[in-house]
Amino acid sequence: MASPGIEDGSDGPLAGHPGALRPLTGELIAAVLDSRGYVVESDPDGDLVGRWDDSLIWFLRPGAARELLQVRTITAPTFPIEYVPALHAFCNAWNHDRLWPKAFVHVDDDGRARVCGEVITDLERGVTAHQLDQLLDCGIATGCQLAVEVARLPGGVVA
Repeated sequence: MASPGIEDGSDGPLAGHPGALRPLTGELIAAVLDSRGYVVESDPDGDLVGRWDDSLIWFLRPGAARELLQVRTITAPTFPIEYVPALHAFCNAWNHDRLWPKAFVHVDDDGRARVCGEVITDLERGVTAHQLDQLLDCGIATGCQLAVEVARLPGGVVA
């Protein structure tokens, strides 16, 4: 995709020179995702989330000034607790062979385990719309790759 341009008017989140650094905002993230045709919604905390196949991908902004971009994939299958050692082994192998996303095991309050992935980038100094587009694309694409591999693991159940 070409870099998001200046199509959203003179004062929209993508307005201005395409090479200008902008602060990371939810509006900027939403505008870049919208320029790709992706549908996301805001949760009650103002975080953005979208569905890719059966998995959820969250677009979070942790950090003291909300300057970190975290693209977190929550894969759809859940596993019984006795699968946690095998899931850890899967994540370790994944993390050994790939840079993104970082894979980890999360155990829900109900005792079901799932694999999550995340790509985190510090954008304290700002980001261009093109850079943000590339970072979001990386987080989404690699998160979807992780989800495909997790779906092939034995013992998973998609609700």
